[in-house]
Amino acid sequence: MTTGPEAAPTRIDTGKPHPARVYDWWLGGKDNYPVDEELGQKILAADPTVRRGARANRRFMHRATRTLAQAGVRQFLDIGTGIPTEPNLHQIAQGVAPEARVVYADNDPIVLRHAEALLHGTAEGSTDYVHADVRDPDAILALAGRSLDFGQPVALSLVALTHYLDDDVHELLRRYLEALAPGSHLVVSQVTPDLNRAAVEQAAGLFRQGGTAFHPRPLAEFSRFFEGLELLGPGVIPVSGWRPDPEDVAAQAEGIVPVYAGVARKP
Repeated sequence: MTTGPEAAPTRIDTGKPHPARVYDWWLGGKDNYPVDEELGQKILAADPTVRRGARANRRFMHRATRTLAQAGVRQFLDIGTGIPTEPNLHQIAQGVAPEARVVYADNDPIVLRHAEALLHGTAEGSTDYVHADVRDPDAILALAGRSLDFGQPVALSLVALTHYLDDDVHELLRRYLEALAPGSHLVVSQVTPDLNRAAVEQAAGLFRQGGTAFHPRPLAEFSRFFEGLELLGPGVIPVSGWRPDPEDVAAQAEGIVPVYAGVARKP
């Protein structure tokens, strides 16, 4: 396990909701507190799709990781890891290629406490954890570089993370992409107001009241994440429709969740 220069706070703030713990509650996890459940309940009442959206995001991460591993990618950097929910990204990647190298990055102390659960990869590969903030790409890239070779392709995943970042997010992602070798990939999913504006705006307001920035983005803004990259088919699409497995096809019958997803290659 590696940590950033100001990393590894030992006290968990149980008086303020945290997105990773709210997400954990939506997924049915136990690593959350009453304040997280309270916010999760309020948002679920405003937008009944959020629990399905959280699960759809996890399945998208599984499918995207499997797709890239099957295509020969052997290095993965997952930022905004969240609280471990099996199967984790390293289990998917190393299930295809045991030699795959995976680095997780998150800034929540409770994720740090559970990092040991992330560090059980294959003997052939490696699994590491970086305690640092996505807004500090220099720190994350330097620490991840102890495990990953940035001279070779890397799959960079930001799944259900960018809607917590402000309008500088496109420049932030550009800084990460500049550090990646040709043949690397970007994997992103993000809440959008396009598919259910009233509910998403209400949920965003509840996040902000709880002290968490929240920025749903329309299609044009989401698509900007992939400028200069080569989108993999089917392109930018609602999350359950990206190369769906049967479970995803069945989930779509319950209605589309307001989340876009895409995967693209750096030429």
